[in-house]
Amino acid sequence: MERVDTAISPRYAQIPTFMRLPHDPNPSGRDVVVIGAPYDGGTSYRPGARFGPRAIRNESGLIHGVGIDRGPGTFELIDCVDGGDIDLTPFNMHIAMETAHRHLRGLLEDNAAFLMLGGDHSLTLAALRAVAEQHGPVAVVHLDAHSDTNPAFYGGEFHHGTPFRHGIDEGIIDPARTVQIGIRGHNPRPDSLDYARGKGVRVVTTDEFVETGVAGTHALIQELIGDRPVYVSVDVDVADPAFAPGTGTPAPGGLSSREVLALLRCVGELRPVGFDVMEVSPLYDHAGITSVLATEIGAELLYQYARAHIKGRNDA
Repeated sequence: MERVDTAISPRYAQIPTFMRLPHDPNPSGRDVVVIGAPYDGGTSYRPGARFGPRAIRNESGLIHGVGIDRGPGTFELIDCVDGGDIDLTPFNMHIAMETAHRHLRGLLEDNAAFLMLGGDHSLTLAALRAVAEQHGPVAVVHLDAHSDTNPAFYGGEFHHGTPFRHGIDEGIIDPARTVQIGIRGHNPRPDSLDYARGKGVRVVTTDEFVETGVAGTHALIQELIGDRPVYVSVDVDVADPAFAPGTGTPAPGGLSSREVLALLRCVGELRPVGFDVMEVSPLYDHAGITSVLATEIGAELLYQYARAHIKGRNDA
């Protein structure tokens, strides 16, 4: 199976898969499987992220796969397919979490890594559980307006503000090797970040990021994580609503699209083992710019995985 050839088929034609990758519902032996997680049962404010994977795939036909001044294209370096979507119940967050975990665990039994397209951020816990079963407790690079280390509320154990708190409590992520970037806005309580900071998470607020810059933040990430297996999670609301209005809990004062993409360019120097791009809610973005940004983030993560893959092979 090969990608749809844009020299033959216009980019708006054919069934939309991510970046026009082959659709393989039962992938095996792949470097990265792109998988959709259409679910918003953990959303606390604006729903609609269940439509995120479809919107991202629709916009992803825009991207050819060869970045400017980057030499070979991503898919000349690594083997990727689109594995379709995880079928998730919209009615029960416990069943949805278990279903996602089971599906992602199965993917990693037969493939090296996955890129999950969300969907609300609660399902990152399922991804972290699956990755940790393969690699042990992982380091985390988390781009978000929110720390997502809150306790359960409204009777919802697995809402989208909880995944990294659960991950720390379950011992599947290493908080001392976790960095959260872009944190800002309003919190339910004055002490909302005390849990994360008290566990050793390095919280980089947006104000600190502005002072430190991309290069300084790259250095911080590399020093903190080193050669540990790392999971990269991007909530699209890390970007300012001017660049990503289509999300459930927008927070003004965020990063630009350029800054988000530039931050991710250090991932190829690390040892990434999984990714996600979450919280795209296309109902609130009639122009589709949020989905375009999410697509570009996904493409960047695949390219950075290819860089890391080649680097690891050369170092071996």
